[in-house]
Amino acid sequence: MIRLDLSSAPKWLDLGAGLRLHVLPVTTAIMVAARNDPAVEALPEEASKEEQALVMAKAVARRVVAGWEGVGDAEGNPVPVTPEGIDALLDIWPVFEAFQTRCLAPHLMLDAEKNASAPSQTGTSAGAKATARPAKARARTARRG
Repeated sequence: MIRLDLSSAPKWLDLGAGLRLHVLPVTTAIMVAARNDPAVEALPEEASKEEQALVMAKAVARRVVAGWEGVGDAEGNPVPVTPEGIDALLDIWPVFEAFQTRCLAPHLMLDAEKNASAPSQTGTSAGAKATARPAKARARTARRG
């Protein structure tokens, strides 16, 4: 079931270790804008899926992160949200994983479910691939005892 949350108000996301992000909802407009981000468009065709995921996550985060708590400079002083700061924050592996899981995954899972359940254009089994190898010889009939 798709649950519509018609609220456009930012929400706080707890990413652990005292880090909280104030994020706008991830909408279609946000995803389209992120896909057209210069960093995403500059990715070479041979970029790995991991590199693509990181660049796309940063593009989305720069559009949805409206504030944060628990982010400071080298001396521990709070720093304002900036595009460079968001990129640096997502370069920290546990933060990236938490952002992916808590902010992006719910939207990506819905897209994946949609893609996986769509039938083939020429029928439900037309696009299926055989997974078993053909038998080398016919099986012998079982003996009656």
